[in-house]
Amino acid sequence: MERNLFLRQLAENGYNVIYGAKKHFSTYDTVVKMPGRIAFITLAIGIWQIYKPSFPYNSEISLLLIIASIIALTISQYNSEKDRYREVGNRLIQIHNELREIYYQAKSSEQENFSNESNEAIRMNELLNEFYQISISKQIFLSDWVAHYKLFFQSQYEWIDEQKKFTWKDKIPISFRIAVIGFIAFIILLIIVL
Repeated sequence: MERNLFLRQLAENGYNVIYGAKKHFSTYDTVVKMPGRIAFITLAIGIWQIYKPSFPYNSEISLLLIIASIIALTISQYNSEKDRYREVGNRLIQIHNELREIYYQAKSSEQENFSNESNEAIRMNELLNEFYQISISKQIFLSDWVAHYKLFFQSQYEWIDEQKKFTWKDKIPISFRIAVIGFIAFIILLIIVL
């Protein structure tokens, strides 16, 4: 395989691995942080409802608090596996770093072709096999959105961008864009109707 194609393949694999790591960390962060935040907010609102029982929308707020509690219970189902998500995420970061190292070695090499039997290709395939073996497919709801944020706004990914040339469309998930457009349309309809 020509060097430029091998570099592109390394970058694509590096993207998949770092995105997988960020997804694992997103699930871990959500499981660790969200139940406590939900509990604090619902408790504060509940206390406020006791203080102001005459508030006209107390029933609706109570319904939202129940929904928030159900969400917290759903999130807590991941509690037993949360450390595994962190451990796998850490290992995926290490795999990503090794792929980046292979990328820079291949880029600075005078070798023009990399066969499947080359040391670089063999090591890349070993790392990818480990990536596929240890990744956890069950991720928490909205971990994709958080993973995109963690990858594109908190990480260094220049070596991948050299090959993939990301645009804003790559950096913001389409499901998030659709949700924002839907939310804006809903608000506009609410304003028109009311």
